[in-house]
Amino acid sequence: MTDWVKRALFGPPIRSDRAIHERLTKTRALAVFSSDALSSVAYATEEILLVLTAAGAWALHYTMWISLAVAGLLILLGISYRQTVFSYPNGGGAYIVAKDNVTLSSGLVAAAALLTDYVLTVAVSVSAGVAAVTSAFPSLLQDQVAIALVVIVLITIANLRGVRDSANIFSAPTYLFIFSVFAMLGVGFFRLLTGSLAPKALPVAAVGSPSLATLGFVGLFVLLRAFSSGCSALTGVEAISNGIPAFRPPESRNAAVTLTWMIALLGSMFVGISIMATRLGVLPESGQTVLSLLGRAVFGPTVAYYVLQVGTALILFLAANTSYADFPRLSSILARDGFLPRQFANLSDRLVYGVGIVALGALSALLVAAFHAQTHALIPMYAVGVFLSFTLSQFGMFLRFMRRKPAEVGHALISGVGALASGTALLVILSTKFIHGAWIVAVVILVFVGIFRAINDHYQEVAHDLRLQWPTDGSAPPVAHLVPPLTFDIAMVPLASLNRAIIPAIAYARRIAGRAVAVHVASDEDSAQKLRDKWDKMNLGPDVKLVVLKSPYRKVVEPFADYLEHVRSSGALITVVIPEFVPALPWQRMMHNRSAARLRENLLYQENVIVTSIPFRIGNHRANTAHADSRNTASGDRQSDSAKDPAAVSDA
Repeated sequence: MTDWVKRALFGPPIRSDRAIHERLTKTRALAVFSSDALSSVAYATEEILLVLTAAGAWALHYTMWISLAVAGLLILLGISYRQTVFSYPNGGGAYIVAKDNVTLSSGLVAAAALLTDYVLTVAVSVSAGVAAVTSAFPSLLQDQVAIALVVIVLITIANLRGVRDSANIFSAPTYLFIFSVFAMLGVGFFRLLTGSLAPKALPVAAVGSPSLATLGFVGLFVLLRAFSSGCSALTGVEAISNGIPAFRPPESRNAAVTLTWMIALLGSMFVGISIMATRLGVLPESGQTVLSLLGRAVFGPTVAYYVLQVGTALILFLAANTSYADFPRLSSILARDGFLPRQFANLSDRLVYGVGIVALGALSALLVAAFHAQTHALIPMYAVGVFLSFTLSQFGMFLRFMRRKPAEVGHALISGVGALASGTALLVILSTKFIHGAWIVAVVILVFVGIFRAINDHYQEVAHDLRLQWPTDGSAPPVAHLVPPLTFDIAMVPLASLNRAIIPAIAYARRIAGRAVAVHVASDEDSAQKLRDKWDKMNLGPDVKLVVLKSPYRKVVEPFADYLEHVRSSGALITVVIPEFVPALPWQRMMHNRSAARLRENLLYQENVIVTSIPFRIGNHRANTAHADSRNTASGDRQSDSAKDPAAVSDA
């Protein structure tokens, strides 16, 4: 039944040699890797306007200038990442670039920043998608968190089905959103030019908008904060450079073309929405997104408006898919390098990194629940990690090009300017958003780096302890002294009760050890005496001793472990033989306690103790009994037949 449910949800297993056929075309890759970046146009202009509106009418004059600055940074980063795509065709993005060209620590910081940003991307995108839904259907406002959690579960399941399946699911919503936004912009600008849509200038203070020279520190801080909020439009630009191996050959060229498409679409939609909002005088309203207000102004309450809202909600929900494409892949690279548990590097039977996908879904769900699916509460933490990774990646590429012989000055200049621009944007984001939540991201990144280091230290220690010391002459290492003869002084068999399952365990203990001891932990004297009486009746022989331990607090594992420690202190080598019955069906295991498993886990940390389990499979004894009965019946039939036919005796 488990296999049936698994196949129904995630699809049948895929052979390893079919991996090349699971790779993505450029059009599908645009949907998978660009949905995060493209969807940000649904809220980036709104975030700029929220900051400027709070500052006063004078600040709204700078809406377009801030939008153009963000668009310019977008183009610069796009050109820089094209260089990264061709230089690192195996993916890995900022982590690999910084690790190879700067320092290992900088690479780990970049990886921690990206992982943090991927989790935030899912939370922000899904929350923004819920906001788009509730803008069109206000009655759903009280169910925002529940809707967001359901969407995260569905996206997680879709990605566990495989890269190509998720691309098939997400392509249509991505292109619906692109078409809807460009249709709104086209119709809106046409109506403005023909006069059927009256332009309305944003309100400006009567004294006019002040110049930058007269703004002062507070005014400049407001503009910088608005710029940092608008930089949320740039999240996801690095996604393609992280996932190059997912493209069909030639991987780097196809990734570069897709990156160019993404930059062109993202820049034109973002600038177009900012111009349209400025011309129509649209400002953020409670319960309505700026994009929704623009759609109502251009289309009115028509089908086209609801198509725009549906497309926006879907792309925002599915923008999380960019993180689902990159978080597991980056996690697998970190696991391969020993900075995350090895399980993150394992491909599932659908050729995806399932552990990373599930981890991302769980972390983002916790974040959505903690912040009640409020986009504005999550945005201040957004973009910190991605701009930190931008800066480290571009600086690493700058060093890489400068170290070439001869130095590639042109490429280095592009990466250097990109590093300077993204680094400046990072400082602006940190300074303007630090007290509003950016400090949380800084702490999380440091915690991630600490976890990476701790995991790597553990793997290094394990590798050191497991490493064989090979002679310098290349001969095989002398290991005979490391493999002592297989002799055990004592074999202990823990008994919960006397039943059929203990028979093979005691038989095995008698075979491998000079002394066999059965140990029972009793909570009271009456149960202890009953077990002794049954033991004497079984008459297992003098070479098997019964030891009964008292446990007035009804504990089982601790008294056995204490007794084992007492015996082990004499220097004996002990084998603990655990009888363990195995139910026929997996669901039946839930009906029994895990005392054998808990005992085994506890004993694994004991010195000079070897633990082995003797399974007793429920149902086997009935099959054996039936088989024996059938043989006895057949034997009786043959004996009766032999009295009639002597030849039957020889046949039998």
